[in-house]
Amino acid sequence: MRGDDSDDTGMWSYVSQEQRIPADHPLRPIRQMVDEVLDRLSPRFDSLYSKVGRPSIPPERLLRALLLQVLYTIRSERMLMEQLDYNMLFRWFVGLSMDDPIWNPRCWFRGDPTVFTKNRQRLLPSGRRLEGNIARAFFKEVLALAREKNLLSDEHFTVDGTLIEAWAGHKSFRKRHKGSGKGPVGPGDEGDNFRGETRNPRCWFRGTNATHESTTDPEARLYRNGPGKEAKLCYQGHILMENRNGLVVDARLTQASGRAERQAAQEMVRAAKRRHRGRLTVGGDRGFDTQDFVASLRKMGITPHVAQNDTNRRSAIDRRTTFHAGYETSQRKRKLIETVFGWMKTVGVLRKTRHRGAPKVGWTFLFCLAAFDLVRMRNIQAMAA
Repeated sequence: MRGDDSDDTGMWSYVSQEQRIPADHPLRPIRQMVDEVLDRLSPRFDSLYSKVGRPSIPPERLLRALLLQVLYTIRSERMLMEQLDYNMLFRWFVGLSMDDPIWNPRCWFRGDPTVFTKNRQRLLPSGRRLEGNIARAFFKEVLALAREKNLLSDEHFTVDGTLIEAWAGHKSFRKRHKGSGKGPVGPGDEGDNFRGETRNPRCWFRGTNATHESTTDPEARLYRNGPGKEAKLCYQGHILMENRNGLVVDARLTQASGRAERQAAQEMVRAAKRRHRGRLTVGGDRGFDTQDFVASLRKMGITPHVAQNDTNRRSAIDRRTTFHAGYETSQRKRKLIETVFGWMKTVGVLRKTRHRGAPKVGWTFLFCLAAFDLVRMRNIQAMAA
């Protein structure tokens, strides 16, 4: 018998959201880990909010919603609010019931910020003050959870860096006033174009970045990743990864320059050395094969397992290091760090940042890496089960 295609909808539903979400859904273990992390951060949240006044959006729900934006590659917060309105899975993950209102945009035709965005600002660093940098605290608690599950290695690491394109275009890159720190000149003044000028975006101490500045994001730097590559206004993200399971254990975001990658690597490795008194090994690509970097690692009691760069030069890594089987293992494991960068730029939508200024870009960068660690931990536990 053919059923009737009627448009009648029931007023009441007797099936809860918990029952509708499949027991083996991949978001379930992530939700469990996130809830445990947020419980540990509850005292930190209390210090960010006043004891009186109208209740705001709970910070736990803000962070869960931001995680969904990273995990499901949602390109804007306005689209995130739209999907939260009708997606039952998203409502369940954030902690909203079917009848809870969504933090809708106010006066969208006037360009006002959303309620969600205004509440999110409390969790971001304000200028150079990092009291509200919840991303770093969230990242540390995720690492603590991974350490409790015995998923981290304290001896073998890999370092690498990548470029993150800034939210600024080439037309915003203008010449500064000569002999003053008043910033770039305005449109229509001298410095609107580069015709006839010599530029060297690869150089870290002189050249274009010393005389020009972006009017959109003054902290972004013009840089290119190698010969034949286009120069972009960008930041540089740096990652320290442990080699056992490929989890990110530390990260930095700096202005793009030729030496920033090795300087950030030394800072992260030094911090890892303070946490572990034994012998460490650090792998990396050929860009880390310099006399200064290798000597600094050995001075700290760390074995450098970086790839040899012997093209028209002498490598700082000799047979004393490459002879051991651990060197070959580190070279094989170091390729896992490219998986982090690929996931971050495709799934995490960080090929080009949506924020301006190093503090906010660094917040997003670190929070995206925390989301990667959560996904990686879920996959490792699923394979072990």
